[in-house]
Amino acid sequence: MANAALDTIDDNLKSVIQTLYEIQSSTHGYLGPETHQQLIPFSHDLTASLSTLSTSASSLPVQIPPEIIEYVENARNPDIYTREFVEGVQRGNAEVKAMSEAMASFRNALSEEIEAAWEDGDKWVSWVKEGRELGAGENGIKSEDGKEGDGKQ
Repeated sequence: MANAALDTIDDNLKSVIQTLYEIQSSTHGYLGPETHQQLIPFSHDLTASLSTLSTSASSLPVQIPPEIIEYVENARNPDIYTREFVEGVQRGNAEVKAMSEAMASFRNALSEEIEAAWEDGDKWVSWVKEGRELGAGENGIKSEDGKEGDGKQ
């Protein structure tokens, strides 16, 4: 299905390009009224080819981002959009990496302070660094009923 549609669109594009070439050739050697009469069928052929191309292209399952269409409509190169998009993603990745490194640095500094300040701070720090959850009775917090646990219901 897709290959047949692509072949049809390819043929339609070739027809449009051929018609544009013939129009360009005719206008380059413009000789007056006789050239004008030659251009009329070419313009009709071009209109028909573009109409057919538009109809057959709408059947393709291709989604083009509106930003790229806007770039092309404003006579800008879509490669510029791609480059700007990639640069934006790289900037965002660099920001996320910097935040991640800052949080890791903060975690390390905080863990050193906790270990120094509390006598069993190293136990707490190891739980946090290992990503473990505190189980009942492990943290020394008493619940509302007086039993040791995490204080949560």
